[in-house]
Amino acid sequence: MEYDYNTKRKKLILPEYGRNIQKMIAHILTIEDRDERNKAAKTVIAVMGNLNPHLRDINDFKHKLWDHLAIISDFKLDIDYPYEIIEKELLFSRPEKMDYNQKNIRFKHYGRSIVMMIDKAIEMEEGEEKKDLVKMIANHMKKSYLTWNREAVSNENILKDLRTLSNDKLEVDPDLELSETRDILAKNARKSRGKESGDNKGRGKKGGKKKQL
Repeated sequence: MEYDYNTKRKKLILPEYGRNIQKMIAHILTIEDRDERNKAAKTVIAVMGNLNPHLRDINDFKHKLWDHLAIISDFKLDIDYPYEIIEKELLFSRPEKMDYNQKNIRFKHYGRSIVMMIDKAIEMEEGEEKKDLVKMIANHMKKSYLTWNREAVSNENILKDLRTLSNDKLEVDPDLELSETRDILAKNARKSRGKESGDNKGRGKKGGKKKQL
């Protein structure tokens, strides 16, 4: 007896549609009459849509199905497509290389956003608004420091780093009062516990079963 193993079959081009859809499309390729091919293609599209109802939430749902039909046929299906089908060359082409921001950050735990905020503060005119912004930046720096390092840090160190990052262009009050370290650590701990609790609830809903009495 000869068994029909998957290893001996043709590779599934889009596995989510299954082998029967692929066989249907292969059959359409053998239909000589163009009108009959068009009718058969529309029928297969309807079946493909029913097999993947989650695609209905995607924009251009029908267009996506016709693209998939072309892909499964290896772009050999000669029919009247109702949409402009993706080109084979574009489908297998590599995306263009992205240029990443390579600017060096002296203190990486503060992040690039802090550097940009400091640059903005330097440009501002002296006044209460600038003082408030500097205080907000310093508090955010302290929060970031404790988030990544998780140890005590003095206000003096934070203000020293702030002066360093501004190249001494910001006048920082050495007596500037910042948020208490214990308050920031306590808030971070509550956030961490809340996140873990939410993850556990999500896993419980997904994997748990309701006990029947």
